[in-house]
Amino acid sequence: MTAACHSDNVIRKVDLLCQRNNADHNTDEITTRQLIVRRGQPFLITVEMSFAFQPSDVLKFTVETGRFPSESKGTRSTFSNHGHMCTAGSKAVWSCRLDDRSDLQRGIVTLSVTPAVDAPVGRYALSVEPESGRAAKESLVVLFNPWCRDDMVFLPDEKERREYVMNEQGIVYKGTAHYIISDVWEFGQFEEEMVDICLRLLDVNPKYQKDPDDDVAARCNPIYVSRVISAMINSNDDRGVLTGCWDDNYQGGTCPTRWNSSVTILQQWYENSCMAVKFGQCWVFAAVMCTVMRFFGIPCRVVTNFDSAHDENNSLTIDEYFDEYGLKSTEGIWNFHVWVEGWMKRPDLNRGSKYDGWQVLDPTPQERSEGVFCCGPAPVAAIHEGATDLKYDIPFVFSEVNADKVMWRINADGSKTKMKHLSDTSSVGQKISTKAVGSFTRNDITDTYKYKEGCIMERVVYDNAVRRLNSQDDDSHRNTCDYISPEEVEMSLEKEANFRNAQDIKLNLKLRNKAQKYKRMTIFVNAQAMNYTGTVIQNILHEKHEKTLQAGEVVNIPIQIPYSVYSKYSANLDSMKVTAQASDGDGEIYEAETNLALEDPPITIKVLGEARVNCPMTIEVEFENPLNETLRSCSLTVIGCGLFRSGYIDSGINELQPNSTLKLNITVTPYKVGLKTLVADFDCSAFRDVKGSCTVYVKP
Repeated sequence: MTAACHSDNVIRKVDLLCQRNNADHNTDEITTRQLIVRRGQPFLITVEMSFAFQPSDVLKFTVETGRFPSESKGTRSTFSNHGHMCTAGSKAVWSCRLDDRSDLQRGIVTLSVTPAVDAPVGRYALSVEPESGRAAKESLVVLFNPWCRDDMVFLPDEKERREYVMNEQGIVYKGTAHYIISDVWEFGQFEEEMVDICLRLLDVNPKYQKDPDDDVAARCNPIYVSRVISAMINSNDDRGVLTGCWDDNYQGGTCPTRWNSSVTILQQWYENSCMAVKFGQCWVFAAVMCTVMRFFGIPCRVVTNFDSAHDENNSLTIDEYFDEYGLKSTEGIWNFHVWVEGWMKRPDLNRGSKYDGWQVLDPTPQERSEGVFCCGPAPVAAIHEGATDLKYDIPFVFSEVNADKVMWRINADGSKTKMKHLSDTSSVGQKISTKAVGSFTRNDITDTYKYKEGCIMERVVYDNAVRRLNSQDDDSHRNTCDYISPEEVEMSLEKEANFRNAQDIKLNLKLRNKAQKYKRMTIFVNAQAMNYTGTVIQNILHEKHEKTLQAGEVVNIPIQIPYSVYSKYSANLDSMKVTAQASDGDGEIYEAETNLALEDPPITIKVLGEARVNCPMTIEVEFENPLNETLRSCSLTVIGCGLFRSGYIDSGINELQPNSTLKLNITVTPYKVGLKTLVADFDCSAFRDVKGSCTVYVKP
């Protein structure tokens, strides 16, 4: 970027050397048409003068951000080639020096400018002013710098920086703890429009509207910025990006499972004057937040917690209720919940570096934090140690991964009976997952959140968490682990393999009598179509069995759920919960449960031939209808950052005949070089948003 000045100005031209500087600052993937730098790291400026420049001559620089720039708040800095010119007490002081590449006799002055390592992130006005004559005006954008050791977001490992800051593609894990689904997601943080979108997101946040001076100054701190982003991804309190919906009524918006890319969502929000996009659920909120965090330079990763508890009252326990027929009510245990982790120091906790590193941030609007629907940053290390008295929102996250579960029987008269064999201290928080560095494999990070279930330290930490939450007067917070006598009947639900949507489901209920006497058992088996949040869509199976088990006997009861029974819910259910509850003549109650995620039929996507930038290439998508019925309301969406600027949508397919195959060739012209990901989404009356993906390397 260059600026030519009026003829009476001794500055003829300023060159911000965008291409070189942006490459040095790892921002050239965004653009080379404007200067985007990272704080604490020098960049070059060339100023062309109308006369030979002497080393004693002075060039004065001023950088300003926000409506009311102030040296005392760090939003304004004045400096020159002879040192800084700020007043005492100034914050975020920038500096510059003459560079050896200058040709002073020709009036070409090259300067190395270093933004303050604690400079607020955002767009800056830059003026360059000689001792006499007019100042030249320019602008630049400053981001956090995970490459700079003195920045609060410094991440030492280069491979991790490449993954958690630079990678535009990722994985979102969904499904159940027993069947984990990997969905490819396009973060697209380096699409050029992200500059305006992400800066706009900060400027419409309520804190800026209330006090723009303080808000812009506070943007020097990734703790503050990440908290603002967490609140602004959802629209509950503000002009945030996404509206949440969990009731399967998506009229007037997009079903959350349809989304594959943050870029589409953020573009839509920005282009519609910051009106919330409809609709999001937890993984969509998290993935969009990851995009914004990575754009600003805060290392970030998407994390999925399976069997995730939603503790509404800070009790660190979750109660589940069963009626006398074994039907379970809403339980507060989600199949999975998705949040992000951001990497930063936590000097605000005054514990040295103990709680630096990964911090949980959750933009899904579940509970308020300091009056706002946001969550975090909560240090993962503090969650691991049960430090529930530290900020932010550690008790809520601790419960999500480590709450105890207490089960109750609701009797016919409305009274409750605690099912003593079924108090559960280990099932909440399973297989906590994130994408591995440098590959598309899953990295299990459960041990960073808690000690191994069943070990002494896990119970010590839980008790510590309760104590630090100052709950010792509330019995509901304690004694969930009373002595439990051994079970006399062992019961389990067994399956042979994963289940495919549109096929019959076959299970085996196995009962083993470990007592020294016979047991007369009454057994209820229920199957329920479920949302991933643990909400029942429909009860689809109810069976009663009477069995007498002799001492030591093992009995098997086959369970079958035909496709015809659940077919009308197959496009909407996230899982199927099968529960067996048995009671014996001694008043003891036993339960076995499995949560089944149904595998969708496959869709394939591949590139035919070679991929080169600015040259047309052909993509082939193929999907086979496995049913003996016509699929209706069919549509296909294909996206890929660096490949499609706004995605490909084909809603003209409409119907797919029984057992027939859809094969479609699509032509696209890549506009970025490098490894790119294509994601295809097929939606229809029987199957909701079936996804497939492939990677392609686009050559120069």
